[in-house]
Amino acid sequence: AIAEMSSYQIEAGWEIKPQIAVWTTFTPDHLSRHKTLENYYNIKAHLLEQAEQKILNGDDPQLRQTLAQRWPEAHWTSIGGRDWLRQASKNRRLADPDPDPEPAQDIYREDDWVIFQGQHLVQASSLAMQGLHNQQNLLMAVAAARLAGIEPEAIATAIRSFPGVPHRLEHLGQWQGIRFVNDSKATNYDAAEVGLASVEAPVVLLAGGEAKEGEDSPWLDQIRTQASGVVLFGAAAPVFAARLQSVGYDRVECVETLDQAVPAAVAIAHRTQAKTILLSPACASFDQYPNFEVRGDHFREICLAHFQSN
Repeated sequence: AIAEMSSYQIEAGWEIKPQIAVWTTFTPDHLSRHKTLENYYNIKAHLLEQAEQKILNGDDPQLRQTLAQRWPEAHWTSIGGRDWLRQASKNRRLADPDPDPEPAQDIYREDDWVIFQGQHLVQASSLAMQGLHNQQNLLMAVAAARLAGIEPEAIATAIRSFPGVPHRLEHLGQWQGIRFVNDSKATNYDAAEVGLASVEAPVVLLAGGEAKEGEDSPWLDQIRTQASGVVLFGAAAPVFAARLQSVGYDRVECVETLDQAVPAAVAIAHRTQAKTILLSPACASFDQYPNFEVRGDHFREICLAHFQSN
């Protein structure tokens, strides 16, 4: 069985011992429940501690900083290539007499190839999903598949034919030269920042919902760089509008619902010649929806109805 486990589920299944565990990233989230970042981190780390084999994202600065020497046997991944992993190997094998160790247990991207244990498995560009974070996800998925005994040919075929995942930079279609992208899964600032960086600019951003705690400055910087306009909806709209104004960004429109947000975004896109309309809320959905999936489904329905009626 394959399971994606939230911190809530890890707490509830404290005795679970995975054969393979993957730690993709660590950013502040769910602090209303866990109270401190340390508690949240320790819950995640517990699952990895229990695992027989561990896969860690070497491109995540928090994981690099805190785990470089904790699990010497772990498999690290990096889109930065072999040289970065070589240095990481030195850092986490300080007692190794070899001054130039090979990252044999690691997986990396180099010259567009995914390389694991010296073997060129598949071209990274064959993955349809956008964004550097999805390249990181690709490496971790390939590492898990190989450790689980899946043959390289089967892995390569699956990657080439994989269309993507709903609500995670999901391409809904193109209308009058504007791409519509559903990133409803971006429920915090870090995920929304990555979403903005992953699509073609200029972007009209749809954001809002139930705001979470966290550091929003990198997200705000990305908006200033990428967005020709922002449409805010839901409970967080006035707070987000004030934050954007505080950093000198005033191309903002506030509405109550997604039904109002989409036509507003289309109008802004035409006015500013934007390439992309992106739902990447940076918020939980609970002010108006039971979960992010229902929110994303609603956005998809609105967009498809707009395509058909125009």
